[in-house]
Amino acid sequence: MRDLGVIFDSELNFVQHCKEKINTAYSYLGIIKRNFIYLDEDGFVMVYKSLIRSHLEYANSVWNPHRLGLIKDLEKVQMRATKLVINIKNLTYKDRLKTLKLRTLKYRHIRGDMIEVYKILTNKYDSRVSLYLEKHQDSITRGHSLELVNNRYRYDLRKFSFAPSIVNVWNSLPEIVISADTTDTFKRRLDKFWQHPNILYDYKVELTGVGNRSQINADDNIVI
Repeated sequence: MRDLGVIFDSELNFVQHCKEKINTAYSYLGIIKRNFIYLDEDGFVMVYKSLIRSHLEYANSVWNPHRLGLIKDLEKVQMRATKLVINIKNLTYKDRLKTLKLRTLKYRHIRGDMIEVYKILTNKYDSRVSLYLEKHQDSITRGHSLELVNNRYRYDLRKFSFAPSIVNVWNSLPEIVISADTTDTFKRRLDKFWQHPNILYDYKVELTGVGNRSQINADDNIVI
């Protein structure tokens, strides 16, 4: 079933949706190759973000894959796309991303999930229609003031849906990040917490518990 541009299957693993988005992205990649003889870094980034990456990120909080195979298939689109820039095509994927100032798709998907969680927990959405996320009731936790309850689920259908899948990453963020007053401030602090190159340019890295708490303060400044 298709709803608002997302294909839902009976097992909610979104394999068909991911494959459709990958095929669409490759089609646009072919159009770019046929119509541009030479692309510099700035030109490529502008075309890539508008024609290709937008398809790979639309509503990704709904269908964000947990299977390594699908994650890799999505990342391969960006791997192939970055080789369109002649000057850097012989560099490694990580170095191409650094040169173009792009991030892995996996990183951007998880970052987007964290922004959605922040908006839900800080009532940026109408509470009558937003997703319910269960917070710890204890005033003392090892994490932060908006720590979520990490329930156990037997079936993957529930385990890898949005709410359960984001708990570990969200709970691993420091108080200084989640206590941001505005969404823009939250984004800046999150980016500084996750600014290590391995996080930004290696899609195989797990983000749970990864980051440097000493790099940001309440004024959003680097303190190292």
